[in-house]
Amino acid sequence: MPSQVVCRVDDVPARGCKLVDFNDAEVGIFNVNGEFVAVGNICPHAYAPVCLGRHGGTVVTSRPGEFPWGRDGEILACPWHGWEFDLRTGRALTDRHRRLRLYTVTRQGDELILSSARPKPVATTGTEPALA
Repeated sequence: MPSQVVCRVDDVPARGCKLVDFNDAEVGIFNVNGEFVAVGNICPHAYAPVCLGRHGGTVVTSRPGEFPWGRDGEILACPWHGWEFDLRTGRALTDRHRRLRLYTVTRQGDELILSSARPKPVATTGTEPALA
């Protein structure tokens, strides 16, 4: 799949998203704490435009009765049903078998370049099923 310049670095502010067209797909470019990531704009749960959802953090593991906020800037929540996804891995936080489609983002000077969809990782520890 060919590479394509899709936007400028300044088009994606911290904690922001820029929707772009890439090879007949709508893709959201996110600035995740200074790292640029790209995800397909389709929620794997109900096909919602996931990139229009909340980009922020989530409640993290804690003691009973405590609800600390964490992972700020790393989580994308679907606007329809609230499913949360890790923007760096694409995985849903509550169902490790559901994931967003990730694309490779390369920064070249002031421009961001998208190339092929990133392959899904395969578990190597033997403790998780492979995500084919």
